[in-house]
Amino acid sequence: MFSPLELTLLLLGSAVLGVVAFRMLHLPPMLGYLAVGIIIGPHALGLAEQSEASHILAEFGVVFLMFSIGLEFSLPKLMAMRNIVFGLGMAQVGATIAATMGLGWLLATQLPGVHIGWQASFALGGALAMSSTAIVVKMLTERLELESEHGRKIIGILLFQDLAVVPLLILIPSLSKNPDDLLETLAWAAGKAAIVLVLLLFVGQKLVRGWFTIVVKRRSQELFMLNLLLITLGAAWITEKAGLSMALGAFVAGMLISETEYKHQVEEDIKPFRDVLLGLFFINVGMLLNLRLVVEHWWLVLVLLAGPVLLKFALIAGLAKLFGSSDGVSMRTGLALAQAGEFGFVLLNLAGGMALMDPFIIQVVLASMVLSMLLAPFVIAKSDQLVMKVSSNEWMMQSLALTKIATRTMSTQKHVIVAGFGRSGQSLATLLSEEDIAYHALDLDPERVQEAQAAGASVSYGDAGRRESLVAAGIYRASAVVITYASTPSALRVLHLVHELAPALPVIVRSHDDTDLDRLKAAGAAEVVPELMEGSLMLASHALVMLGVPLRRVVHRVQAAREARYASLRGWFHGASDAGEDDDMLRLHSVTLGESASCIGKTLAEVAVEAAGAEVASIRRGKSGLDATPGTVLEAGDVVVLRGAADAVARAEHQLLA
Repeated sequence: MFSPLELTLLLLGSAVLGVVAFRMLHLPPMLGYLAVGIIIGPHALGLAEQSEASHILAEFGVVFLMFSIGLEFSLPKLMAMRNIVFGLGMAQVGATIAATMGLGWLLATQLPGVHIGWQASFALGGALAMSSTAIVVKMLTERLELESEHGRKIIGILLFQDLAVVPLLILIPSLSKNPDDLLETLAWAAGKAAIVLVLLLFVGQKLVRGWFTIVVKRRSQELFMLNLLLITLGAAWITEKAGLSMALGAFVAGMLISETEYKHQVEEDIKPFRDVLLGLFFINVGMLLNLRLVVEHWWLVLVLLAGPVLLKFALIAGLAKLFGSSDGVSMRTGLALAQAGEFGFVLLNLAGGMALMDPFIIQVVLASMVLSMLLAPFVIAKSDQLVMKVSSNEWMMQSLALTKIATRTMSTQKHVIVAGFGRSGQSLATLLSEEDIAYHALDLDPERVQEAQAAGASVSYGDAGRRESLVAAGIYRASAVVITYASTPSALRVLHLVHELAPALPVIVRSHDDTDLDRLKAAGAAEVVPELMEGSLMLASHALVMLGVPLRRVVHRVQAAREARYASLRGWFHGASDAGEDDDMLRLHSVTLGESASCIGKTLAEVAVEAAGAEVASIRRGKSGLDATPGTVLEAGDVVVLRGAADAVARAEHQLLA
């Protein structure tokens, strides 16, 4: 049996290995936590047992997750999406619960040996109605589909699912009471919830804003964090004492803070606690999975995997179609949300703790839910191909969209293809129009495309990451392609297609910073514009002009930096606040050469710092700087500024001093 410290080290070490492995496979870390829990749990290797301490930490993970969802809850956002959230979203959750209860009743009547009460069917339906926000949002973000028509449908349904958890957390515990007293129990629970919510929302709103103002004026980050934990856990304690869920109190606390000006700071501060504790929650869920039972009853697990996934897909796709979506949008929405979700585990565990379901049923359902989440990223990644194969109507609509693009660009020559028509794309289009240079933009936001077309902009709904869209946009007649959004994976996909279709066509790429500059250049980008570097140049140029440096010299400096492809600006000196930065990111590091340094009296060429994977950015001797040429002889007291990744800089420093 492990001591508490040994158990903690085991959980942390296993979590790190699991997350690293799944990150390398480009899969959500949550799946890594589940896999770790399955492997080290009592039903597999048996390295870890579920304990009261780990259960409490896992419950805190759910508390902070609900707090984060409360932060995102805002009435303006709900009103803007009310038709999707309270129409399509409510219909999806209600239809899933009703269908599950209907199947439970059918099994109970047709199979006398099977006893599934309506309470258990209701709880199971609530658990199966949930989808994974973490997986779906990550996949949509990577595929640049958050603003697409099906992306908005998906986000609206996910938002209602998150909201539906609150009443389900109140209802499910009430179902375990005496059936004769059920109405009285539900009424009492609803009454307590109403009283607590009124007190927290109306009284707590004024208290929270005033108290936060007092805390912030103390200008202490430590005090701000302590206060945040106090409010979150305090609200959870209040609802628990009222006989409700701790998660409900955390959700209300998040709602209270979401209406204050401290919302964004709170989001950043709470994220580490939420992610770590939520990881422990998923490890605990993985520990619940009995692999021997799964192997012995594999056919039942597969039935419970395929059944709910297909049922949810059919329900969501059918409802989306009923609410006016096309076949393609309906099927994409159904495919994205067919899997189980994080809150499904919460509700399933709650039902198990209330003895609403047989432990055997919980085990096989849990196994099927885990498997559905493991399969979800692959299903979403192949959703376009699946929809195109199944729906001939979707194929026709895609062909029509490509025809519209081709029609608009047919008469243009030497035009610029603009990938993305957000703020940057629209600014570029304005400048091109002023210079009488033709362009055609591709964007995946239907509302933006519609409004821009009405205003006379040359833009079409289309994905620049698809070969057919680029061909329809006239890539063989174009003079350049400009990728206006900062997404390296998508930019690499576009670069690959352009290189195949028109190898000589220049492509200009926007990136967030210089991290992927070399990677994008190697993929064929004619020029990469890191927005942070451009911001640095503009800031420096304005500062130099204000300090009296002649404008001509400032322009020359900026132009020289650009011609050197930002080489002199790449990397920066890291500090304690940069501890979370990627180790592969370029950084600057100063090394002072002492009398005993092995490189004293040698030239830079002889030291061969480049062999360590770094480079010498500059050398400072006394109060003056030296050119870092291969023939520069190093002396004691010199300060050598190295540039490279963290490990390369460490090796180069050792090479200089050893």
